[in-house]
Amino acid sequence: MPEIERTAAVAFAGEPSVDPARTRSVADYARLIRRGHSLVAHVGEVMAGFLVAQPFSRELHIWEMDVAPAFQRRGIGAGLVRAAQIDARNTGFRALTLTTFRDLAWNAPFYASLGFEEVTALDAHPRLAGELANEVDDGMPADRRCAMICFLD
Repeated sequence: MPEIERTAAVAFAGEPSVDPARTRSVADYARLIRRGHSLVAHVGEVMAGFLVAQPFSRELHIWEMDVAPAFQRRGIGAGLVRAAQIDARNTGFRALTLTTFRDLAWNAPFYASLGFEEVTALDAHPRLAGELANEVDDGMPADRRCAMICFLD
């Protein structure tokens, strides 16, 4: 997973706030996998992509979703998100959440096409507001980051 995250980060070339060398560790991924809401996509015997999420009360938060460059633009990322939506709905969560870049086509617009909407009332979502604040503290540009939510009916 760290290697897919690292290679998928090439899409952020030229983004000064994104350090492709800074990825989650194997131990970080193992901790998230133990939470029981992580998905992997394979093409043949090769891991093509993954999505890791963590429960927060009645919401499931997507921490990371990456597709290896050789498998991008084949619907794998959308398939992972749709599978997470099904998993979350079947498990009793009321929403999926995430944070992302609002202005990059493969970020906020991609998630919007899958039913996510930008959270504009962050005072009603203190956990997401806190995540965005942590990202800004880590050097991400506040004006380009957003929190998104997909309500599960």
